[in-house]
Amino acid sequence: MTRQTSTTLEFPYSRTLGPVLGAFLGALREHRILGIRTRSGQVLVPPLEYDPHTGDALDDLVEVGPEATVESWTWVAEPSEKHPLDHPFAFALVRPDGADTAMVHVVDAGSPERMATGMRVVPRWRDEPHHLIDDLAAWVPV
Repeated sequence: MTRQTSTTLEFPYSRTLGPVLGAFLGALREHRILGIRTRSGQVLVPPLEYDPHTGDALDDLVEVGPEATVESWTWVAEPSEKHPLDHPFAFALVRPDGADTAMVHVVDAGSPERMATGMRVVPRWRDEPHHLIDDLAAWVPV
């Protein structure tokens, strides 16, 4: 005899973003992109709270972009309902001007023929910000 049981898993807590990620998302809402400068002078985007090489706490937020360069990409020809766009697009590593690292985001270029490593892009901002990463709705070709 098999007995079925039902279990509900809950997480009865909330997490705050803290001063670094909170500032990053707040800046996106204002149509700005923030990175963070390490002690060695590198600018990381998106910003991290700690230097990945030394473990030092970081707090020197700097504005980067808004233009950026596509460093690598892959085309999504048939997006699912879980994808950020409902039409074909590219997932790309996008390095904002002034940053030393790239962020994974979407490029809405229209077709794979319009995509290229090294292409220049600018942000397309969400009309109604939600204080989330998708306040930067997509990057689009310059």
